[in-house]
Amino acid sequence: MKLLGPVFGHLRPDQVTRALTRAYAAKERRRGISDGKIRRDLSVLSAIIRYSDKQSAAVIEMPPAPPPKSRHLTRDEYRALREGAKKTPHLYLFVLLAYRTGGRASAILELPWDRIDFARGQIRLGLGERRAKGRATVPMTEDTAEILKEAKRAALTDYVIEYGGKRVGSIKKAFGRAAARAGVPWATPHVLRHSAAVHMAESGVPMAEIAQYLGHSSEGVTFRTYARFSPTYLKRAAAALE
Repeated sequence: MKLLGPVFGHLRPDQVTRALTRAYAAKERRRGISDGKIRRDLSVLSAIIRYSDKQSAAVIEMPPAPPPKSRHLTRDEYRALREGAKKTPHLYLFVLLAYRTGGRASAILELPWDRIDFARGQIRLGLGERRAKGRATVPMTEDTAEILKEAKRAALTDYVIEYGGKRVGSIKKAFGRAAARAGVPWATPHVLRHSAAVHMAESGVPMAEIAQYLGHSSEGVTFRTYARFSPTYLKRAAAALE
């Protein structure tokens, strides 16, 4: 609203027009703001207006949705990143968990020890009915469990990812340095989630299972993003043309 308020805050809904929102988008692009961010901001404006009046005459032109992100780590790049993070224990644990759970960075950083269920061999990224977007319950491999048990023995806080006796709020700087050392300076923490999904698809894991692993609310989202990485993708269609 800090950005939207000065432009739209003084207007009646019927004064919010296609031309005005198009001009807002053009101005934001000149400031270097991506279409994805502009689209999110205008979606907030639309939600506010529609909440007040579902029949509002406001017309909001959205920038086109950006294409799905397709860049991901190869398995070798992931291993290089993980090895490069070993000198920084909390970063190494983050990289391992973000990849092996397919969880969002925020879910990993907010993960408390009481959601690590060693008895059942599960990691609960979310909690019950209040589970947030993309926060599923996923199984632990044996080596993941051993690494987590070792980390818990040394834990000083209630959170899995900690540094200096405090919970880690952001991993971006440490991750960026490790990514540069591993030769993948373009990688971000979110790339680990995307890479995990791609590697599952490449291994032939069904889209429905990947969707559950990622905590997607709809299998369609998973299919649109990851089906093309499956070894069986469109094979039957291609065979029909031989």
